[in-house]
Amino acid sequence: MRALQASWQSFRSLPAWVQIWVGLILVPANALPFFLLNTWAGAAGAIAAIVVIATNGPIMLWYQGMNRALSLPHLLAWIPLEVALILRALGMAGSGSPAGAEMTLIVVLLIINGISLVFDALDSWRWIRGERETPRPG
Repeated sequence: MRALQASWQSFRSLPAWVQIWVGLILVPANALPFFLLNTWAGAAGAIAAIVVIATNGPIMLWYQGMNRALSLPHLLAWIPLEVALILRALGMAGSGSPAGAEMTLIVVLLIINGISLVFDALDSWRWIRGERETPRPG
């Protein structure tokens, strides 16, 4: 329980724009695939989200906060997802061409996770170079 509380406090100590990005844009966008599991893109997005949750949860608990190490699983899950979604958008994956809600999901995930991957690449590089502090309040 202490690790969860420390993780929440670490999240709340981040700049407001990061909290908004993660809490109101990134997480909700990556929850959308679970509402479209009947589509190829929805299933692929849900699998990637599960990988991120399954790996980031233990990392966050280990560091008791929002450590840059959290960016590493994003690279492993979202780079392949981005490639797969591009192939799906081009009709080169799955059956038929995506349309409607599936195509909207593809566009949303490509944009949001693409932006996030820029931050994740930078944070991963910084973590690899030794910047491993975990943000704390005050």
